[in-house]
Amino acid sequence: MQKILWAAAGLAVLAYGTLVLLANRAPLPSDVAPFRPTFALPDAEGRLRRTEEFAGKHQLVFFGFTNCPDVCPTTLAEVAQVMDHLGDQAALVQPLFISIDPIRDRRLGLADFTAAFHPSILGLAGDERQTSAVADSFRIYYEREANASAPDGYTMSHSPSLYLIGPDGDWLRQFSYGTPASEILNDLKQRL
Repeated sequence: MQKILWAAAGLAVLAYGTLVLLANRAPLPSDVAPFRPTFALPDAEGRLRRTEEFAGKHQLVFFGFTNCPDVCPTTLAEVAQVMDHLGDQAALVQPLFISIDPIRDRRLGLADFTAAFHPSILGLAGDERQTSAVADSFRIYYEREANASAPDGYTMSHSPSLYLIGPDGDWLRQFSYGTPASEILNDLKQRL
């Protein structure tokens, strides 16, 4: 009789543990709402560009500034290589450069800056409020830092990743700084 009671107690503990686990389980991927960053920012000509405008295309989104000495030009050069090697599929991808230093970048010529890397890269630069809103939406960090040796006495610190957004607006992945263009290209080609 004692063995039966111990067995029943063990089953009760197991059943209780299962219920606790099910109640506190992490949501399955199908339970989680998609992460859909958004933006509404003017381009270099002042035309307001919105996330919805690029529905149906993959977006390669990078946050940076025109006076960036290394991370920004390197990443934009990689994006240019990707666009060059996509061939006819390049029409299915929109690369976006979002300024985190919009006042200075508009003054320095955002369109000329992006065109120097590739004609398909669209530069966007809003005001401080718009920039903060899009940074929050993409969950990126940026901050102005005093630097006496930099142009205008400051530089910008920021998240250096390249973000891939799907044709339905869902965040698909981020490529860390230094990811080779060939790796970005291979990932994109598998999705197109």
